[in-house]
Parts: sequence; C-alpha cells; structure tokens
Amino acid sequence: MGDAQVYFEDVQEGMELPPRQRTTSTTQLFLFSAITRNPHRIHYDRAFAESEEHPDVLVHGPLHGAMLCSYVTEWAGPGGWLHRVSYQNRGRATPRDTLTFKGRVTRAYRQDNQNAVELEVWEENQHGEITVPGSAVVYLPSRDQAQGR
Repeated sequence: MGDAQVYFEDVQEGMELPPRQRTTSTTQLFLFSAITRNPHRIHYDRAFAESEEHPDVLVHGPLHGAMLCSYVTEWAGPGGWLHRVSYQNRGRATPRDTLTFKGRVTRAYRQDNQNAVELEVWEENQHGEITVPGSAVVYLPSRDQAQGR
C-alpha cells in the first residue's frame, strides 16, 4: 500500500485488500478537535469522558471516516480516485487502541469510460469487533492507459 499503483486489470471480485493498522494518540485527538472546531470534551478531557462513562477520551466519528478513506486511497494508489464512500460509526475507540482496516472487492466493472471497483471496507478494534463498516467505489487506471495505448 502507499505508492504502488493498483490497476483495474489486477483486481478480481472477492480479493482481499491488505490490512492496515493504525493507532491514535491523545495529541492527535486534541488537534483534530481543534482543527474541526469540535469542542466536545469527550475527545480531549479524560476526566470528563470518564464522567460520561467512557473508558477514556474517544476517537471522533469523522476521524474514523478519514482513516477509512485514507485506507482506500492508499490501496488504490496515486492514479486511483475515490469516487464515493459511505460508513457508519458503530463502536467506540480510545487512544492507543489498535485499529485494523480491512476490505474486499465486491464488484469490478467498466461504466461511463471509468474502471469502477466497489469495495466493502471496515475498521476492527483489537478484539476483532467491527466498529466502522462501510463501502466505497474507486476508479482505477488501466494498464493500457498507463502505457499510453
């Protein structure tokens, strides 16, 4: 994942995307609160979060979504294009939790001169529980396009 390009011809329905692990820190959560102007203290004030019966400060719902989008775009490579994404926050995560992003190809097709790939994607916590299920559509380049044919 990262700089490697995935080409449409290399994608098969049912193939698994390589998993990717991430963790967050309290500093990251504080900065995300600041940049998104989210003043809710459950994201940066541990004592307050605990008073609300949370085990620690919580990772923001939109930050889960941003990490899921990053997972998809890193898989697609620099020539890929994230066309659509949808996700739901179904569980909570705290700093230092190990979050694993996974996915699989559910459909690959050509439409309107685009090489479209539908994905089922999700985030799991360190207990294997799916905390953020989602789906995405990416457009991928073809090898012919890359070779100028």
